[in-house]
Amino acid sequence: MTSASSANSKQQTANSKSLLSAVCCVLCAIGALGLPIVLNAYHIEVLTSALIYALLALGLNLIVGFTGVLHLGYAAMFAIGAYAYGMLSVYGRWPFWLGVPPAMLIAGVSGVALGIPALRVRGDYLAIVTLGFGEIVRIAFTNLEQWTGGPNGLLGIGHPQLWLPGRGLFNFGVASSPYYYLTLLCVLIVAGLSVRLSRSRLGRAWIAIRDDELAAACMGIPVLQLKLLAQGLGGAVAGLGGAIFAAKQGTITPDSFDFILSVMVLAMVVLGGLGSVRGAVLGALVLGTLPELLRGFDQYRMLLFGLSMIIVMRLRPQGFFGGFRHRRHVHAA
Repeated sequence: MTSASSANSKQQTANSKSLLSAVCCVLCAIGALGLPIVLNAYHIEVLTSALIYALLALGLNLIVGFTGVLHLGYAAMFAIGAYAYGMLSVYGRWPFWLGVPPAMLIAGVSGVALGIPALRVRGDYLAIVTLGFGEIVRIAFTNLEQWTGGPNGLLGIGHPQLWLPGRGLFNFGVASSPYYYLTLLCVLIVAGLSVRLSRSRLGRAWIAIRDDELAAACMGIPVLQLKLLAQGLGGAVAGLGGAIFAAKQGTITPDSFDFILSVMVLAMVVLGGLGSVRGAVLGALVLGTLPELLRGFDQYRMLLFGLSMIIVMRLRPQGFFGGFRHRRHVHAA
């Protein structure tokens, strides 16, 4: 009787914590919806860029956080998605809503194509392979001037259009608010799917691979196939972010997809906590907005930015939500 009552109390505590977490997420989403009303256009532009970073962090979290694959060329998938939609829009006159699925598919297939030869190596060697892939893609887009515009970039990318009742066809144009709501909706959808994946059999298999790949293989888990699936899903999310970025900017250049972007997205995932969905979003929002918050310090801005990252990782090396996630798994066991 005592053990049964103890189990019931633990279950009630877990349910109450889940309910509290869901309520907090709903309140945060409602508050995010009202931000364009109280903030100016510049602040909305910064938040939109941070939300695009959040999309990339969620996609990379599927690869690094769930399966433990160190990926240093994630900006290449972001670039593939952006250029895929950009060329469909410029040369094929595809609208945004029809151009996004092919961009996600091409980026996802590129992630799988990279994973087939790259995932046969591990550790530092895998990081070097993915780093080389990112640089190859950036240089290729720079040299293919006939299709990508070369260093000058791809110009004239179409903006999204949406039919609204009573207003007719609404063009997003260069305004920040429509892209903010679009990116926020995509972040919520991808975050929800990531949470569902993490609690499924597939997510538990990914976590088993991350914790001990050899033990997972001995238990019959198809390690290579699941890693390739994570690569494909992460690439598709990066392709979605690239399509939104290209539509928002109207023009893209290879310099926007350099190695520093891959490092920044990886830092967002690590800062939030490996394997934590809300941690990836929070890390992206913090690192995406912090440089703008420090803009008033002029030449010391990036110095303070780097020092703040060092202090946070020194005080909490497991990330914002990494420790909570670890304790939850331990208590569940």
